[in-house]
Amino acid sequence: MAQQQSAQRPSDTPRTILAGARIARPSGVVERGRITVEGGLIGDVHSRDLDLAEGVSGSVVDLSGHLIVPGFVDMHVHGGGGGSFSSADPEECMTVVDTHRRHGTTSMVASTVTGELPDLARQAAALAELVQQGELAGIHFEGPFISRHRCGAHQPELLRDPDPADVRKLLDAAHGTASMMTLAPELPGGPDSVRLLADAGVIAALGHTDSSYDATREAIDAGATVATHLFNAMPPLGHRAPGPVAALLEDERITVELINDGTHLHPAVLQLAVREAGAERVAFITDAMGAAGMNDGTYPLGPMQVEVKGGVARISEGPTAGSIAGSTLTLDRAFQRAVTVDGLTVDQAVQALSANPARLLGIDDRTGALQTGKDADLVVLDAAYDVVGVMRRGEWLVRPRGA
Repeated sequence: MAQQQSAQRPSDTPRTILAGARIARPSGVVERGRITVEGGLIGDVHSRDLDLAEGVSGSVVDLSGHLIVPGFVDMHVHGGGGGSFSSADPEECMTVVDTHRRHGTTSMVASTVTGELPDLARQAAALAELVQQGELAGIHFEGPFISRHRCGAHQPELLRDPDPADVRKLLDAAHGTASMMTLAPELPGGPDSVRLLADAGVIAALGHTDSSYDATREAIDAGATVATHLFNAMPPLGHRAPGPVAALLEDERITVELINDGTHLHPAVLQLAVREAGAERVAFITDAMGAAGMNDGTYPLGPMQVEVKGGVARISEGPTAGSIAGSTLTLDRAFQRAVTVDGLTVDQAVQALSANPARLLGIDDRTGALQTGKDADLVVLDAAYDVVGVMRRGEWLVRPRGA
């Protein structure tokens, strides 16, 4: 029996049946199940394989030996494929989108990099059009309201305190498409800006911060709900001064972003975060810059230049030279590391890469899980957890053999 009732479709809508695969359903992974796709949506999700004796209506894709998981959702990504969202050029922005889609990310939020307010407003206006067209899930402002002491790959001279009036200017420039803003809560205006964001329905994320434990708790009480790339660009956990890490890990209202590329976090630290927060409070992100999906070389990141060697991106000049500058990660590799290196189950990895970020972004009514009536956003993985197929809204972006 199907777990859910079939969604209603016009009788002439093409129907595809994905058969024989392991399927990561919200209730757990099932062996040799099947999914029907019709009209860009998921129809039935069955826990048993196709029985040809039942009669088949539609094209059948045999995915025996493969795993089907929901399309990945990246709530923090700056670039990829040689392009950057900060360019505000629609064609370049779509290069970023297409690059990550080929690696299984079917929904993503465009992250900006610290700049002058007018420049960020111009970028937001351009990105807002792509959100309205359905190409992006929202906009994330990372900076300029962050700590100079923990600025990482952000230009220190462009940073400023989170004046609520300036925060409002950026939200207005995004025309209702802003999903998240990262700020340092210890700065003047921090708690008030957190409250403003929460009241506006925008995720207040705490990061690039030198905050104390108590100041972090105050910001959480004011409405913050996300930790921007936990551990990175914040004080380390101390036994007398626990700082933001302890406050963010312990509070059930906070979802913690983690960059699972093997460079930003030691596997033991990532495993610690998953144990302490629980899989339901973890969101894997890429924090990717333009070199994602590309070779080593020199790439722009906002107004800065980044040199990539061995897949690791670092600022190449200026006062922050040598700082890690985002990543070259794609979420398929984050999934693969999660289940082959970090010891996470497939269910836990699906939560971190699909279900949890979709919930945070408020798009879980249409994506983030393989359920009847949701968009047919899915990723097909082989036995080594490499991507062999990507479907977005019922269309193959990467076509598996036999499809």
